[in-house]
Amino acid sequence: LVSIGNICRSPIAEAVFRKLVTDEKVEHKWRIDSAATSTYEIGSPPDYRGQNCMKKHGIPMNHIARQVIKEDFQTFDYILCMDENNLRDLNRKSNQVKDCKAKIELLGSYDPQKQLIIEDPYYGNEKDFETVYEQCLRCCKAFLEKPH
Repeated sequence: LVSIGNICRSPIAEAVFRKLVTDEKVEHKWRIDSAATSTYEIGSPPDYRGQNCMKKHGIPMNHIARQVIKEDFQTFDYILCMDENNLRDLNRKSNQVKDCKAKIELLGSYDPQKQLIIEDPYYGNEKDFETVYEQCLRCCKAFLEKPH
């Protein structure tokens, strides 16, 4: 799961997805991680507003921001991202990887409510983080329900 800095949207999506597969008892079938397209926040913990939002929903979140690496494109089946900029950056990076097996998609393409873009809440408020959580929950549930 990928966003620009890997401190707001993608760690929320990662935590939500991990909780869903754990609740379904299928966590052994999944390798879940999140990463950034940029170098801005490497080594940082998730934004405290995202952490508060996850606490409120009883979802464990434990992540340190990292950047997407070549191996991600070779080892993951899916790389799901948050907006068109992420998608463009990831597609550009994947073109430089010989044996890219990852399917690169917008996480929002799975949203039953058709909200394609998960907007960055960084300059927003608690309510914006809550919106990101709700979108991630809907999308991850729908993604998980499809056959893989």
